[in-house]
Amino acid sequence: MVDAIAIRWHGRGGQGTVTACKVFAEACLSDGHYVQAFPEYGPERAGAPIKAYNRVNTKPLRGHYPVLRPDIVVVVDSTLLDCIDVTEGAPDGAAFIVNCNPKNCGDLRAKIKAKPTQRVVAVDASHISIATLGRPMPNAPLIGTVTKVSDMLSLQAVLDDIKVNFSKKFSQKVTQGNLEATRRGYEEGVEL
Repeated sequence: MVDAIAIRWHGRGGQGTVTACKVFAEACLSDGHYVQAFPEYGPERAGAPIKAYNRVNTKPLRGHYPVLRPDIVVVVDSTLLDCIDVTEGAPDGAAFIVNCNPKNCGDLRAKIKAKPTQRVVAVDASHISIATLGRPMPNAPLIGTVTKVSDMLSLQAVLDDIKVNFSKKFSQKVTQGNLEATRRGYEEGVEL
């Protein structure tokens, strides 16, 4: 397990990007880490590009500013790759997680312009969410993939936290769907 990570999420309004950022932070907090989770909005409308940020550490966090050198970049909507430089500030060794079918996303490494020292992981989070939740809400599968790539906490810790928190707000069917989506996101991410 690592001691600290910084994550930058890229998505569009209405895709659950901010929720995923917060749910991941809550799971890390429950696991004993210090966390930050906050969004950065542009025009507040469905479909508009947004960013969200996580910091997770075993030590107290003092700074409150956007993540400028992300260890992990999550791309919730792969169409953003055509209009946003998701590699901005990403150091050698950073990982990029992209919501796309690993078999159909072409040369994703080239499209991102990832360095040889950077990891690129594809997961078909939209497909997983349709199969488990009945609608294209890719946030839960991406939480699973982030859990695996980050190595901050175990999949079971994330699932336990989701179960406790979601069962307070949602039906058992919705909670179970999110648990399955998260598990599949953890298992089905493919490093390219």
